[in-house]
Amino acid sequence: MTAAHVPLDGHRLRTEPDRVYREMRRDHGPVTPVLLDGDVPAWLVLGYRELHQVTGDSVLFSRDSELWNQWERIPADWPHLPMIGRRQPSVLYTVGERHRERAAMIGGALEGADPVELRSYAEQFADELIDSICARGQADLVQEYATRLPVRVMARLFGFPDEDGPALVSAALAMTGGQESGMAGQRYLIESMGRLLAARRVRPSDDVASRMLANPYGFTDEEVAHDLMIMIAAGNDPTADWMGNSLRLMLTDERFAASLFGGRSSVAEAMNEVLWEDAPVQTMPGRWASRDTRLGGRHIRTGDLLLLGLQGANADPQVRTDGSALTGGNNAHFSFGHGEHRCPFPAQEVAEVIARTGIEVVLDRLPDIDLAVPAESLTHRSSPWLRGLTQLPVRFTPTPAHTPSPSGA
Repeated sequence: MTAAHVPLDGHRLRTEPDRVYREMRRDHGPVTPVLLDGDVPAWLVLGYRELHQVTGDSVLFSRDSELWNQWERIPADWPHLPMIGRRQPSVLYTVGERHRERAAMIGGALEGADPVELRSYAEQFADELIDSICARGQADLVQEYATRLPVRVMARLFGFPDEDGPALVSAALAMTGGQESGMAGQRYLIESMGRLLAARRVRPSDDVASRMLANPYGFTDEEVAHDLMIMIAAGNDPTADWMGNSLRLMLTDERFAASLFGGRSSVAEAMNEVLWEDAPVQTMPGRWASRDTRLGGRHIRTGDLLLLGLQGANADPQVRTDGSALTGGNNAHFSFGHGEHRCPFPAQEVAEVIARTGIEVVLDRLPDIDLAVPAESLTHRSSPWLRGLTQLPVRFTPTPAHTPSPSGA
């Protein structure tokens, strides 16, 4: 480790990311040398223009992780392998025309979901989760609600029986945590997807898994299983954090106070502001340089890893000249990525429906909700990639449940 490199998983990056990004720009410019666990070097792209260049050129800045010039240093138990994989047959590491076909398969399968049914599923599971806490008068809306909702909805869309939901939630949370449990979570998800696909080969149904199996591009069951795993992992944590971060904003910022008393226009505004100011996905791996090049004044060597600093780019003072919060319809943020490998539009729509429905159910069912702790005491979980609250303790007037208590929720 050298003094010029900034540890990406440092405590300050979790507690005061905006200040850390400002210091990185001041000391290093729009492309900052950073270190991952084990002193593994990478470049963190913080500049809006530079990130647009990286994500817009999939040839020079490839998604092919085999190009990485650090593989000989990476141990088999490296905690970031679930996020920075090698030889994984998933859409994340597919390039060129094959990637475009794969993205079309995923997008088509998600587009086949009925929007009315999707919202109905989200309302059903949200109500069940609220039923499990509403009589107490207090709850943790992160651990007891937000982290449990997205996978439950996606599992139903994919074709899983509802009783499989809680275990899938646990595995998805483990995979993206950046800890040793990530590998175990990844294995569980892959095995679960394999069992689902085997069942759908025998008896297809009107679900995402069956539609992906029926793709015309010739993808194998193993490839489809990995893509389903990626969809679960990429959909759960960021969507849960989108809900948690939006609820925190609405509970602590007087601009959104009206929405806590029956209003709804502010929900969309709060959610959009979070995508600019407190993005659930702060940093995303990765791209690998296919040849020597220059970016943001830096010499990038062939095989160097570039990390996409999505939140850093969103806050780039070169494009956010007045520094004001963005709550309107400006969607030019990087929170869903950009370019050929961005989050597919149908997946974004699914995430938005789940997150918005989850927030609205909270406001409907717990109308006098308030923080149970000082706002400054809220903490964020340890992850170099995602930004989400560890807890969101709230209090409210106890109310009776609407539906029978769910099993396993």
